[in-house]
Amino acid sequence: MFFFYGLSYASWASRIPSIQQSLHLSEAGLGAVLFAMPAGSFITVPFTGFIIAKKGSRAVVTASSLLYSATLAAIGFSHSVLQLAVALFLFGSFGNMLNISVNTQAIGVEAQYKRRILSSFHAMWSTAGIAGAAIGTFVMGKGISTQTHLLCISVAVFIAMLVCIPYLLQEDINADKKRKVFVLPGKGMILLGVIAFCSMMCQGAMFDWSGVYFKKVMAVNPGWIGAGYTAFTISMALIRFVTDKITNVTGIKTVLFYSGIFTAAGLILCVCLPYLTPAIIGCVLVGIGVSPGVPLVFSAAGKTKGMSPGVAIAAVSTLGFIGLLIGPVLIGFVAGATSLKISFIILAAVGLVFAGLSLAVKEEA
Repeated sequence: MFFFYGLSYASWASRIPSIQQSLHLSEAGLGAVLFAMPAGSFITVPFTGFIIAKKGSRAVVTASSLLYSATLAAIGFSHSVLQLAVALFLFGSFGNMLNISVNTQAIGVEAQYKRRILSSFHAMWSTAGIAGAAIGTFVMGKGISTQTHLLCISVAVFIAMLVCIPYLLQEDINADKKRKVFVLPGKGMILLGVIAFCSMMCQGAMFDWSGVYFKKVMAVNPGWIGAGYTAFTISMALIRFVTDKITNVTGIKTVLFYSGIFTAAGLILCVCLPYLTPAIIGCVLVGIGVSPGVPLVFSAAGKTKGMSPGVAIAAVSTLGFIGLLIGPVLIGFVAGATSLKISFIILAAVGLVFAGLSLAVKEEA
């Protein structure tokens, strides 16, 4: 389910240039309509944890996964800016509900394994991102329309989700419908949320600005503009496959600490040596750094006593999602006032804060 969730998102993202062209959107116009998706995601955060606590994650995964895949087709058949904005708002809403609920399910599976495995699920999401981008590139090269592409992916994902639903866990761990849903988060939960904020802030900035950095600061040949982004995403996917094994041996605190260090080191390398090879290595290091953050934080939050997993994940994902939104915007403002290099230095400082905060995480989390 993580894989097909990621495939849906990557398929939409791969067709953004085609959609921009078909609707005759300027860069500013595209930016405005794209904001509909994070707006939809953010609005669903407060009550998704509540619904999961009351109805269970199985019901939310079932509904949101099918609606999410169906909405992907609606994006492809949007023939006006308003239709696209509404489709993206719903896509973001159902996507965030699926994100929180499927992670709640994954934490339940992790509890049955009695060892950390959540990063492996997130690795499948990242792998699907690479697959979705590759499929998008292929179908665009063949001249296949956005409608046909997204409809085919939508149908395939819808069927795949139907196949997976019967195997979902019936009950969530630490589920207690009589427990108060709205509980003030303790210091440990806030700490995990801030770490998620730092990690996703750096991740979001790399998604949106690594290509711009390679183009404007490094002035590489057009064929190499996406090299940094590609290196970043591949390293992030690969490291997530081994994060669980490393964490089971060294502990969560050690992994999170070095995640922050790798993130900062990679960004500093990009700034100090703005040439193709060292910058690609720097992007690989950043990918290694940010990859463990979200799955490890979600795993730790889901085991918090006194709070249901769905509510706990919703709480930390709220702060993380704010970081994902703020990161790219902050980069833009700072770059406009100073330079992209200064922006990346600030992100490196965020990575060091990430590393410092991880030292306060409890190993038993």
